Amino acid sequence: MLAIAGAVLFVIAFVINAADISTNAIFTPTSLMLLGLALLALHVAGIGSGWSTGRTRRR
Repeated sequence: MLAIAGAVLFVIAFVINAADISTNAIFTPTSLMLLGLALLALHVAGIGSGWSTGRTRRR
């Protein structure tokens, strides 16, 4: 789920950059890209990748 949110942020950053839209300091394409990279890093680390059930191994 975090990877999808990161991809959406990348698309928004690309559109802002491609359309040359002037935004305030918070929503610059660079800050959105960095936020997207942080979300992708969390996804790769296994955080937010899905619910884990308390599976136990039977012998």
